[in-house]
Amino acid sequence: MCHSSVLLLILYYRRCAMFKIETRSSGFLLTFSGFIEAEEMKRWVEESEKALKTAPSDFGVIVDMRALKPLPADSKAVMESGQKLYKMKGMKRSFVAVNDAVTAMQFKKIAKESGIYLWERYIDASTNPEWQKIAVEWVKNSIDPDK
Repeated sequence: MCHSSVLLLILYYRRCAMFKIETRSSGFLLTFSGFIEAEEMKRWVEESEKALKTAPSDFGVIVDMRALKPLPADSKAVMESGQKLYKMKGMKRSFVAVNDAVTAMQFKKIAKESGIYLWERYIDASTNPEWQKIAVEWVKNSIDPDK
């Protein structure tokens, strides 16, 4: 692959990177995809601050990271601050769906560092088609998928 093709591929990943914040009866559904740099992750934190202003006193968070590429270190640091924000604003439990072992390990580490691992569960959604049902049962009803 020539250098210009590599550059176009990088630009493609940057253009396709995204996050989405949605409200659900269980709390929030956060969707991340593509390659997210620190600046875009900062925008997610800013949008989260706005969304959390109207959040109930306690809520769950389901995080769909099935299409997320591994994060660079600076994005990871911003993600940690965002996780802490959700916890501070009333998050009781969270559930993360990923599609590969590397991403699962990376976010398990982030959760331990940010102090939410006790309330967070992970699943490789590519091996479990019922992951959404399991996620809601965890965040809404405290049914632990790890037991």
